[in-house]
Amino acid sequence: MMLDTGLIGKTALITGANNAMGIGAAAARMLAAEGAHIFLTYKRGAFRDAAQKAEPGSALYSQLSAASGESIADEIRQHGGTAEALEVDLSDPHVIAPLFDHVEARFGAVDILINNAAHSTADTFLPSADALVNTHSVQWLGGNVPTLTQESHDAHFAVNTRAPALMMIEFARRFVARGASWGRIINLTTDGSPAFPSEIAYGASKHALESYTRAAALELGQFGITVNAVSPGATQTGWITAEMEADIVRATPLRRVGSAEDVAEVIRFLASNQARWMTGQIIHANGGQRV
Repeated sequence: MMLDTGLIGKTALITGANNAMGIGAAAARMLAAEGAHIFLTYKRGAFRDAAQKAEPGSALYSQLSAASGESIADEIRQHGGTAEALEVDLSDPHVIAPLFDHVEARFGAVDILINNAAHSTADTFLPSADALVNTHSVQWLGGNVPTLTQESHDAHFAVNTRAPALMMIEFARRFVARGASWGRIINLTTDGSPAFPSEIAYGASKHALESYTRAAALELGQFGITVNAVSPGATQTGWITAEMEADIVRATPLRRVGSAEDVAEVIRFLASNQARWMTGQIIHANGGQRV
C-alpha cells in the first residue's frame, strides 16, 4: 500500500531552488513527485572560479548557484510534474506580495511555504582573521575570513531573517482571508545557529529564524497552519571537497556526508499529512553531528 502524503494538488512555494545539487531543488523534485504544484524562486549568484575566490570547493558551488531555476522547473515538467520558476531578490521586501500574486495566478493559493533561500558569506568578530581559533571551518576557508561589517550583517538578515518573516506574514494573511484550514510553513536553518565562528552573521540570522518559527507556530496553529524548521548539518550541495568530506565523515556518527535528498526527505515529511500533529519544532537533519 502506497503512503498517501496528501500533497496531490497542493501548491508549494519554494525559495532558493536553482542549485541542482541544493536542498531547494531536491525538495521541489520530491514534492512534485507527490503531486504538488511547484513554484520556485531563485536569485542567480555571479560565477567566480577558484582563482577568484579562496574557499575550496567554491568553483562548483558558484557555478551551480549561478544557474537559472528554469532548469529545475523544466526537469520537473519533463517528469510529468507541474512547475514554474521566477527570479526574485528576496532582500527587497517589495517583491513578496507580487510573488504570491504570481503563484496564485499560475496555480492558485499557496498551501506550503518553504523558506530555503539564504545568503551566506564568512565573517568574524575578530579584527584579524589570523587570530581565529583553529576550527575546521576556518581551515576550509583558508583563513580568508573578513571582519563583520554593517553591510555584511544587514545582507544576511535581509535574506535569511526578514524575508522569511515577511513571507510567513503574507502567507498567513492570504490563508486567513480565504478561510483555509490546511497549511504548512517550513523554514531552513543551520546546525551552526547557536554559535557559528567564522560565519557569525549567517548563524545568528538563522538562529533568529528559529525563534520566528516557534512564535509563528504558537500564533498560527489556531488557523490550521503548522510551522516547523529543518536544521541541516554539513550537506553536499556542491561546496564540500574530498578533503572536507574526510573531516565531516569522522565527525558524523552515521559516517557519511549528508545529501540534499536527506534533508528534502524531512521537508517532505513536514509538508505531509503524516506531520499534522507537529508544529514549532526544529528538526536536526545531520547524521548525528549535533545531538
